[in-house]
Amino acid sequence: MTVLLLHGLGGDRSQPLGLLRAALPAGVEVIAPDVRAHGASDLLGSAGDFSLDSLADEVTEEVVRAGAAHKPLTVLGISMGAAIALRLASRKVLPIDRAVFVRPAFTAEPLPENLSVFPVIAQLLHDHGAKRGERMFRASGLFQRAADVSPASAEALVGQFRADRAAERAVRLAEIPRNSAYRDSGELAGVIARTLVIAAESDPVHPIAVAEQWARSLPDAAFERVPARDEGLARQQEQIRGHVRGWLAQR
Repeated sequence: MTVLLLHGLGGDRSQPLGLLRAALPAGVEVIAPDVRAHGASDLLGSAGDFSLDSLADEVTEEVVRAGAAHKPLTVLGISMGAAIALRLASRKVLPIDRAVFVRPAFTAEPLPENLSVFPVIAQLLHDHGAKRGERMFRASGLFQRAADVSPASAEALVGQFRADRAAERAVRLAEIPRNSAYRDSGELAGVIARTLVIAAESDPVHPIAVAEQWARSLPDAAFERVPARDEGLARQQEQIRGHVRGWLAQR
C-alpha cells in the first residue's frame, strides 16, 4: 500500500504526518511532499505556478520520482491538500483508488468567502511584515469574526504570520485560495476512487457546508464529522485518526 499525504495552506509535510501517520496500517509506503513555497521547498513563482492544477502536476512528479506512479495509491489531503487530492483524483493520471478529504475548504468558486481572509493576510505580510502584520490582523474585523465562531480557528489564522519565511512566501496565501477545487458537481461525480470526507464543527475556514457539498456530489462518499478544535485539538485529531483508520480497514 502506498499513501500520499498532502498538507494544508501555510503548513508542511509534518502536518499530515503528525495527524494521519498513526492511522495508517503498518508497513505502508508514505510519500509526503512539501508543496511549492511550503516547508523545505524553495520554489516561489508567479500566480500561474500556484494554480491547483500546477501544484497537482508537481505532486504527480514527486510520486513519479518515488516510483509509485503505476501502483494503487491512497491519497489523504488536509484543506488545501484535500483540494489538490481532488484535482489528482479527478484527472485520473495517477492510479488513485482511495481518497480521504479532511476539512475541505475549496469550492467550485474561486476565492469563496471562507477563504477570503488569506489574501488579506498576504497583503499585511507584504506591506507590514510578520510582526506588525499580525498585530494589525488581530485588531481587524476579519479576526474578530473568525474568533466569534471559533477562537481556536482564529488563532490558527494568526499562525500564518508566524510560519517560516511568512512574508517571503506570502504569494501562496494570495494566489492559492483564488482557485476553484472543481468545475461543478458533475466533475465530482466523475471521481472513480472510493472516498471519505471529514468535516469539523464550528470551523469558519472549513465550513461543514463545503464538506457536505463534496460528500453529496462524490459517488457513494462516506462522510464523518468531528468536534470543533475549541473542544480540544487532541480530541479532534484522535477522532479524525479513528475515522481514517476504520475507513481504510474496510477494504
